[in-house]
Order: sequence, then structure tokens, then C-alpha cells
Amino acid sequence: MLGSGKLSSLGTGTALLCFLSALITPAVAVKEHDFKKCDQSGFCKRNRAFADNALQSNSWQSPYNLLPETKSFKDGQLQATILKTINANGDAVKLPITVSFLESGTARVTIDEEKRQKGEIELRHDSKARKERYNEAEQWVIVGGLTLDKGAKVASEDKKQITVQYGPSSKFEAVIKFSPFSIDFKRDGASQIKFNDRGLLNMEHWRPKIEPKQEEKKEGEEGEEKKEEEKKEEAPKGEDESTWWEETFGSNTDSKPRGPESVALDIEFVGYEHVFGIPSHAGPLSLKQTRGGEGNYQEPYRMYNADVFEYILDSPMTLYGSIPFMQAHRKDSSVGVFWLNAAETWVDITKGKDSKNPLALGAFSKTTTTTHWISESGLLDVFVFLGPRPQDITSKYAELTGTSAMPQEFSIGYHQCRWNYVSDEDVKDVDRKMDKFKIPYDVIWLDIEYTDEKKYFTWDSHTFPDPVGMGKHLDAHGRKLVTIIDPHIKNVDNYHVSSELKSKDHAVHNKEGSIFEGWCWPGSSNWIDAFSPAAREWWASLFKYSAFKGTLENTWVWNDMNEPSVFNGPETTMPKDNLHHGGWEHRDVHNLNGMTFHNATHHALKSRKPGELRRPFVLTRAFFAGSQRVGAMWTGDNQAAWDHLEASIPMVLSQGIAGYPFSGADVGGFFGNPDKELLTRWYQAGAFYPFFRGHAHIDARRREPYLAGEPYTPIITAALRLRYALLPSWYTAFYQAHADGSPIIKPMFYTHPGEEGGLEIDDQFFVGNTGLLARPVTKEGQNSVDIWIPDDEVYYDYFTYNIIPTTKGKKVTLDAPLDKIPLLMQGGHIFARRDRPRRSSALMKWDDYTLVVAVSKDGKSAEGDLYVDDGDSFDFEKGQYIHRKFVMEGSTISSVDAEGRDTKGIKEGEWMKKMRGVSVDKIIVVGAPASWSNKKEVSVESEGKSWSVEVEYSPAAKGRAAFAVVKKVGASIGADWKIVA
Repeated sequence: MLGSGKLSSLGTGTALLCFLSALITPAVAVKEHDFKKCDQSGFCKRNRAFADNALQSNSWQSPYNLLPETKSFKDGQLQATILKTINANGDAVKLPITVSFLESGTARVTIDEEKRQKGEIELRHDSKARKERYNEAEQWVIVGGLTLDKGAKVASEDKKQITVQYGPSSKFEAVIKFSPFSIDFKRDGASQIKFNDRGLLNMEHWRPKIEPKQEEKKEGEEGEEKKEEEKKEEAPKGEDESTWWEETFGSNTDSKPRGPESVALDIEFVGYEHVFGIPSHAGPLSLKQTRGGEGNYQEPYRMYNADVFEYILDSPMTLYGSIPFMQAHRKDSSVGVFWLNAAETWVDITKGKDSKNPLALGAFSKTTTTTHWISESGLLDVFVFLGPRPQDITSKYAELTGTSAMPQEFSIGYHQCRWNYVSDEDVKDVDRKMDKFKIPYDVIWLDIEYTDEKKYFTWDSHTFPDPVGMGKHLDAHGRKLVTIIDPHIKNVDNYHVSSELKSKDHAVHNKEGSIFEGWCWPGSSNWIDAFSPAAREWWASLFKYSAFKGTLENTWVWNDMNEPSVFNGPETTMPKDNLHHGGWEHRDVHNLNGMTFHNATHHALKSRKPGELRRPFVLTRAFFAGSQRVGAMWTGDNQAAWDHLEASIPMVLSQGIAGYPFSGADVGGFFGNPDKELLTRWYQAGAFYPFFRGHAHIDARRREPYLAGEPYTPIITAALRLRYALLPSWYTAFYQAHADGSPIIKPMFYTHPGEEGGLEIDDQFFVGNTGLLARPVTKEGQNSVDIWIPDDEVYYDYFTYNIIPTTKGKKVTLDAPLDKIPLLMQGGHIFARRDRPRRSSALMKWDDYTLVVAVSKDGKSAEGDLYVDDGDSFDFEKGQYIHRKFVMEGSTISSVDAEGRDTKGIKEGEWMKKMRGVSVDKIIVVGAPASWSNKKEVSVESEGKSWSVEVEYSPAAKGRAAFAVVKKVGASIGADWKIVA
């Protein structure tokens, strides 16, 4: 939901009038002046200037030098001290460095500051903040993968540098130079990633503020300036001190009790022209340069979670969530870095030909991408991934930060939402009409208006007098209800949540140490501090069925506004000098804040009554690295416009490669009123978002699918039914993401890393491992699309089985009238469907399966898999699941356990027992071999029995592939079986 303009310290009545005015007059565009540019963010401006001075100087040398005599190397970890020279006198500060080489082949570089580490600094303004650099991000983000590689070894060492070999077969190297300090990470002897090669490392050390002496002037000396050089430390000549000690933006002033403390580093991707990641931004998948020039940005990419309603497109401007994970890809090679810092962060990107090798000219010269990472506070803490495949990068990142949680099965169906359904009768009416028009959906959502005057955990007794009856009505059809719960708690008397929040001291504090008060939807509000274990425990108690009256087992939760959004705060968020649990300033943890709240709600929903343990469903708007472990996200407050539809695809792809694939955009656009063509095309695209929700602003016209009318409603319904038919394959893709961190929808460079032509393509994607290649229509009036073909495999039209005339590395034009989704099947794959139309996923639970075999170009082979569990509990962790591998070899199709388990040795729970009755209904073989042409039946062998089933063969005709339908197969989906033609 959108944020608001700033509110001054107004009385309650005036504030509410402002809220009403905001609702009556919709915004037209994001107010860019409400959000900082780099030159308005003191530490970004300083570090950009630092970079400019360094790069323009012919004699620049980084002032950071590693002291060789301080280094030690043991069990895969190097420790040493870096000296930063701070003035011409040679004074220096000590910066402890640890370089850890991990068993996974990942390297980690961490630099701290000794004085702050030891607490040997003075805070200004009698601040109650911690003195150290923030060092607890790891506790929130990292869940594994930190075991040291004891096989790492020093390969060489001299007075200038030390080389450590590590990783699989010792193919990786870190060449650590002492003076000036830098690291060159190599794979197979070739440089891949360089730290501080350009000398832009900058850790702003602590220094006391020196107040200028105010000398009493003698008569006649009023106009004469007197300057005396300070003997104490001062800023280097030309450095801007104006934002060291305080900083004002708009009407808010940041007190900065620790003074300047930013960290910055240049990270060079050697020989890589394309970099990806660092979501969320509304721009292309392949990140642009940020230092100007035609088609480039002027501003760095910013990561500072903010309530940026109606965001602009093709921009490096910050959005609602941040994942500081960047990958670089070129033909057959991938590397990456993860910048573990939760403070405000900016990243500059520049590209240039390698000029250091005078022989690397013309076609043989390589483009190198240099990035400049700048964070306001905290440690310098960077993980390095050397690939070489995209899958290696994402799996090693997932080993550190975790994989996507296995979702509730209903949550990958369709969600119907708007701000707001106005009553419980309205909800039931929408539900009945969806059934009347035979439109499948799983969840209906309630925005803030369901509450009693914006008090969360309550219901408006006039409009929602019977929430239990409403919930039971939905449950009768297997449907769910999602209610919004935000982190701002209305500051009002006679509201138990507010009184408990304050009396138990579970709220975020201001810089003076009192409970922080700001403005959000309820007016005056306080914010839960989800960094506090006690606050999280209290928060969980509020969700008990016995506490949140009116909620049932089919009620789930949506966390919005958790950046956090503070209407009268700087940049519509919380002051940076606010204090959280443990004494950490908000500046240190800002980008983590949304994840901690999301996490608190996730754990609250696991068990809302004694004996219950279920997978939660919680949607979040704000996120950070690790948020994938606790739920889904969406891309925020988009607009009902064709360009926002088009932008949604690279945004969702970017989330996937950055380890957070359970993502989607508001179908139809949140703001505004889509015309019927746009709405229809958006549903066709949204059917391929991992998170599939239609949503609309309170001022937008109602746009439930049944309101579109002819011919649009039937076309939208067909897109929804396609999603539901393919739910088994979607669920399998979610399992794969849970298992190894892979994206759910995959860009071309991920599936075909050897094809350079796929690096910049961000308007098409493969779904999981199904071989389904989708290219949604995203332009008005478009009746055809061009789809890029990454290989020599055969491609079939999903709907007609036509063989598409394709050429590897070239685009082919596909017809795409309004009622057609451009969707191809790549040969060599087998995927599962459920073809019986149902009203919700719950009603499909015991339906039989259809297998679709897209035969490879050689006409002989295909393979695929299917993962199934109960879709609700954690019993899958105890072996209660079905995971099958399907293989076609020649005239045989078989099913075996995908993991080689002896399934007979698994003790079956109730779900698995019931799944015995679920079978393979039919198998469709597209591109069926000619040897099948004379077959009327085939033999099925399973569980010691054999039987014959009918086959219907259709020969190739007019561009359509031959196909065969094996009918009423009857083999249990969880059993081994074989079909012989």
C-alpha cells in the first residue's frame, strides 16, 4: 500500500484530515525530492568525491597497508592488521582484517576498526548508542556455510604479497598484496575479482570533533581572519566535513553521535561486461552504468528500503527491499560478491576496456566492470564466489543465507486482493461470483480497512461483524483469507496492543531512549522492535487464535509498511539515530528492519494453538538477504501502465537470481485503472510470476476478473486455469528452489551460460526445470512477439504442438493474439499437470496427474521430475513426500524415486497413505516417435503387476508434431512404473 506525504507535528484532527485528503486525491508520481540523491547523502557524496580525486590523480596511492608482521594463517583463515595513514605526519589507525576461506569455496573478507571495536571512542550528545561498528548482521542473515577450509594453504609468500590456494582442487587463489593493500581473486590462474585495485577502499575512522577556537578579537581586527593549524588530527585537505557531525534533509536532522563512519571499496569484475542483482530496482536485469553517458544513469544504485509509492521506471532509485548480492556473467563464466551490510548503501558501476594490457586490442580486448560499494556504517564484510557456473553462485549464496521456505501449496495459486473489500458480505460476494464464472482462486485479502480504526488484531464491528462466518464460508471451498498486519501500532488509550507494547518496552526508541512516536495510517503510532527476542515472543502471542478473535486456521498474514514507513520521518522512514534492542542505531540495521518484522510474524504463525505446527504464509514488502527463508515478497506500489507490466518481468527475474524467487508484481497495477487489454495481458504474464496476486488501490475501479466481460473474462480465466493446471510443476520448481537456491523462473544466461546472446535478455524465461519457455506480451496492441532461442533443441507450441522453426541464437516470431500466451515446450523435458478444472488448489489435492513428454530433437529421449507433499505441514522434513524422476528412453517411459530412496522403507503417514489412490491418468507424448504410429495399446508395469492401456496416436500434420496420448495409465503417482510401447 502507498505511503503518504510528510506530516508535521499536527493535532490528531488535522492529521486525520490530511490522511483523508491523501485518500481523496491520488498521487500522480513518486516525489523524487522526498528521497535523497547521492550528493544529498553525505557519506555517498564524500566517497564519490574520494573516488574522483583518486582516479583523476596520476600519483594516487591508497593509504591502506597490511602489516606483514601482524599476519597469521591457520586452518583456512588469515588474520592481520591494516594501517590506514590519516595525515602527512604518518599517523595511522588500526583496522583488523580477517580473510576466511570456506569449505564451500567461498572466501570472506572482513575489516573492522580497532578503536570502535574496543569501545575506545566518545559519543556525542550523551548518546546511548553502541560504540562498535554493527557486527550482528551475520546473526540475522547467515545460517550456514561458514566452516573453514582447513585444506587451504599458502602457495607462496614474499615481502610484497601472500598467495593462498583454496576451493575445489585448489583451483581458486587469493593474492593478497600488502602495500597498498589489495586482493586479487583468481580461478585457474586467471583474475576474476579484484578488491581495491583502484585504491578506493575507505573506512572513515573515528575522530573527535574539534570545535574551532573562538578567540576574542581586538579592536580593529574584526575583519582579519586568524587561522592556526591544529596539532591534532584533521580532515585531509579538500575533504568535506559538513556532514560529518550532523546532516539535515528536509525538516529532519540526524545527530550522528559517532561521527563519520562509512565504509567503501572498489570491486572489479575482470573481463565481465554484464553484472546483475542488487534488487530491488525498476530497471533492466543487466545493470547499467551509473556515471553518466548515453543510456546510462547519473546516480548510483541505492539500497535503502523505503516507501516509494508509484515508483518511476528505468531508475537506480531505491525501492522497498535490498539484497546486496551482485553477480557477473560472461560466456561460460560466472562470479559474484555478497556485501553483508544492512546500512544505507550505494553502488556505482562503470565499464571499460582493459587498458593495462597494450596488446589487448580490438576484438580481443575485454570489458571489465568496476563497482564502487559505499555503506554508511558497519563492518566491511564481503563474500566472494568464483563460480564458474551461475548455479554455483546461487547455491553457494544459498548455503550462506538459506533457501526459500517450502510454501503452503495454496500460496502458489491465485490471490485476489484490493484496498479494500469493504465488508464480510463483500468478501463472500466476490467469492460467490468467482465460482459463478468458474474462475479459480485460492486466497482473498483484506487491507487495513477491516480493522477497528486502524488498530491491528481487531475487526470493524460494523463492516466485519462476523469474521468467523466469513472464514468458514471461504474454508468450505478450500479458500484462505489474508489480513494485513503492519509494524506501526496505533498510539491510543484503551487498546491493549498499544498499552502492552509500551508497558513491556517492546517498541523502538528515539535517540534520547524514550519510545519513538511517529505517524502512519493510524495517526500517532509506535513501532515494534522486532530485533528484541522478548518483543518477538510477545508478538507471537497476539496471533494465537484465542487472542486474535475472528481468525481461523485458514487465516494468514500480510506485512506491509515494514521498511519501516513513517509518514513524518526523513525520506518517509525512521530517523537514523533511533535506537533498537542492544543499543544499535537504526542507521546500522535499517535494511534488516523489514526482515526482522517478517521473521517475527513468520514464527508467530507456525503454532497458534497447542499441538499445531504448520508452514506459515506471510507476504512482505521490505526485505533483505535471508528474507527468502520466511515468506514471499512483491514489488510494491506499481501503476496500471504497460511499461510497469514490462518492467515487472526483469524485476521478478532479478529477485530470483538474488536468492529470493517467491516474488511477483501486483497484477493490473496498484495505482490507476488498466484498460481491458492491459488487464488481460497482465493476467497472462502474472500466471508466470511465482507469487500471483491481483491488487488495486482504494481509488481504483473494481476489477475482479468476472467484471471484464466478453471476450476478456474468458481469456483471463484461461490464463488462471493454465496456472492451476501447471501447479504440480510450479510446486516442483518451488521445491527445487528450496533444495538448492535456484530461481523459479530462470533467465537465459542462467539456463544457457554458454550463449553470450542471452546475457541481456530479460523479457522471457524458463519455468523451473520444465522446459517451458514463456515470453509474455507486454506492449499495447501487440499481436506477435519475438522469442530468442538459446539452443539447437526442438521447440513445440504448448497449446497446438506445432513445431516452431527455430535457429540457435536467433529470434523467432510467434503469433500472439489477445487470447494466446506465447509459451513453448523445449524438447527433452517431462512435466506434470492436473487437468481437471477446480475452484481452488485444495480441491485438486487428490486429483490424478497428466504427464506431458516433449520429446527431444533426436526423437528418443526426455526427462523431468515431480515433487509432492501435503502442502501444509513440516512432515516433508521427515520423509513424507513423493519425488519422482520420469525418463523416456526410446520406446520406454519410466518413473523412479528421484533421490534413489527405498520408498518401501518409509513409514507412511496419513497423507502418503491417501496418495496411494492418486494415479497417473494420462501421458501426452509430443513429438511421438514414428514407432508409436501403429500402436493401439502399451504395457504398464508397476508394483509387480502389468496391464495394457489404450494409446491414441495422431500423425504429424501441417507443422504440428505427431503426438500420442496414453490413456488411463492407472499407475500410482508415488510408485515405480514403466510403460513399454
